Amino acid sequence: MTRPHQPPLTYAAAGVDIDAADRALARVKTLARATFTPGVLSEIGSFGGLFTLRPDDPQAEVLVASADGVGTKLRVAQMAGIHHTVGEDLVNHCVNDILVQGARPLFFLDYLAAGRLVPEVIVALVEGVARGCAANGCALLGGETAEMPGLYAEDEYDVAGFIVGAVRRDRLLPRADVAAGDALVGLPSSGLHTNGYSLARKVFFELLALTVDSHVPDLGHTVAEELLAVHRSYLRPVQPLMEAGLVKAAAHITGGGIPDNLPRVLPAGLGAEIYPHSWVEPPVFGLIRAVGRVPEEDMRRTFNLGVGMILLVGEERLGELLAALPGDCPGRVIGRVAASPGVRFLGGGRDS
Repeated sequence: MTRPHQPPLTYAAAGVDIDAADRALARVKTLARATFTPGVLSEIGSFGGLFTLRPDDPQAEVLVASADGVGTKLRVAQMAGIHHTVGEDLVNHCVNDILVQGARPLFFLDYLAAGRLVPEVIVALVEGVARGCAANGCALLGGETAEMPGLYAEDEYDVAGFIVGAVRRDRLLPRADVAAGDALVGLPSSGLHTNGYSLARKVFFELLALTVDSHVPDLGHTVAEELLAVHRSYLRPVQPLMEAGLVKAAAHITGGGIPDNLPRVLPAGLGAEIYPHSWVEPPVFGLIRAVGRVPEEDMRRTFNLGVGMILLVGEERLGELLAALPGDCPGRVIGRVAASPGVRFLGGGRDS
């Protein structure tokens, strides 16, 4: 399905500049840092923000909060007229973001904005949010719904989610004993999750000129079925491992892929070696890579490539962790913590 005269497609060419976002975040960190009070335990840039009411108590409960959206996956939902899954995406993404710090979810709030409020659409969106909250043992406390004509087209909407969880301070992740040689265990994603859709939409709807109802033989699904697969929650398989002390650290692989997300949980001075052929990559990524002639570096920083979460575990407990994972969420050793900084992919890319 490659097109010989198609120039290589990058995420920036599709309209998303990760490096520009990183530069903006660097300035935002300074602004946020100036507001911190004694209860703040984290810096901007962690998967979730940490706050405690008892900063001098090493065993106090810590609140872990995060906010996120679904990105341009919403556009696919709007094109397909399928609105009941993206709310679940939103909850699961937020749950995973606080899970990697060891937190169990407590409650959730949502924000919905639309050019025109269509009751059936709003109800379907909130049904998805409620379903995600129920599946994760998280209370949906409420939210905000706004009608904003002139800012959004009549058939457009946006959603955002806000989650708060809790963990005892002495059980926060990442732990201090992450060390070179620790295994990196990858857990399978359910597809694109909620990242890379600007690039994916360009491939499916512009380069391949497909519609949401088009069946793609290479994938065995319609475009809508593939692109609207629900972002997986890792709470059920991973929380028991954390409670058993098997997990030293965890990284949710979202925007920026493995290269940008894994270093967020590694101690200063350590890096990672990744074995890119150690897991089975879902066919959708191969199709995007081939049709868009996307450089491998862009693929790795745009998509999860089939690994939705990485768990860091000491070699002595690796077998125990792998055996404890359920059959519907198997783990694979996809690399090791390295003694020098940086994330290196060994053995070449998928197209080598």
